[in-house]
Amino acid sequence: MSAAATVKPTTAGRQIPIVCPGHTRPLAELQFCAIQEDAAKMRTLLVSACHDKLPMVRDGTTGDWIGTFAGHKGAVWSCRLDPMGYLACTASGDFSLKVWDAITGKELYAFPHKHIVKSCEFSPDSSRLASGGHEGILRIYNLKNPKQDPLMISQHPSQKVTITKIVWLNETTVLAAASDGVIRFWDIPLMVDEHTNGDTVPTDPNVTLKVDAEVRDMELSTSQNILTIAAGTKVSFFDLTKHQLIHSYPMPIHFKDEGGATLHPSGKKFVAGGSDLWVRVFDFETGEELECHKGHHGPIRCLRYAPDGNTYATGSEDGTIRLWKTDP
Repeated sequence: MSAAATVKPTTAGRQIPIVCPGHTRPLAELQFCAIQEDAAKMRTLLVSACHDKLPMVRDGTTGDWIGTFAGHKGAVWSCRLDPMGYLACTASGDFSLKVWDAITGKELYAFPHKHIVKSCEFSPDSSRLASGGHEGILRIYNLKNPKQDPLMISQHPSQKVTITKIVWLNETTVLAAASDGVIRFWDIPLMVDEHTNGDTVPTDPNVTLKVDAEVRDMELSTSQNILTIAAGTKVSFFDLTKHQLIHSYPMPIHFKDEGGATLHPSGKKFVAGGSDLWVRVFDFETGEELECHKGHHGPIRCLRYAPDGNTYATGSEDGTIRLWKTDP
């Protein structure tokens, strides 16, 4: 019996999470988005990508269903809201990237690809959209001129890699994590309303970071400028001001299929989940396990802290999302 199989949940801080049903297949990705409803009120939304082809939007506090984006013909691997909460993007196994009106649920654009699209992300100003997947090509779309051909960047000149996760570091830098364990930093030229000239396409990343397995999850914590990576059997943290590894902790789970890790906004602890049913909380400085909770009936596939850090969400192979309190 493996060490992971013998772990028992802690009794301290045991809690019953909010269960959010609705999906019928394994979850693939979760994202919280805090939006300004009016001058005095913020609202948190939670979007979910799922293999059931139907990404959803929920209230990030209560878990109540708000809407579904219907139109994909394959599993949805990634679903993101833009920083203002007006647009949504979805990356799918049907070889397409779609952009939606996040208020009405109407499909606005569909961008074809030649293979499965695994990740998508809006730029901080919502003017551009990055995508990547099994082609190993990073595409950058100009949403001010959606008919314009995308900027296309090959990830490796000599071998095929899959782009697994994408995040924007700032308005001009995209991080693309891949199946070869490399995180590549690409300088993206500002796109104008003409087709991008070939000489503007970057041929080499300006920075690379490396872990020892395929990157399964990648999260950028802007408040600490820390990059969280889940790969193989480890969760690693990089300081992006120095491009240096801070910590790398072995986990009692693996991230072979899905799973991931998320850093609390305070930077003091993180949550990880993957190949088993447990949701584990760890100390950031020491890697010590602080909590271990069971609630899901299938392996953990994705998880994220809410922007205020008071809760975190986990998505499972069992098709449910659960909302947990940080300090029960």
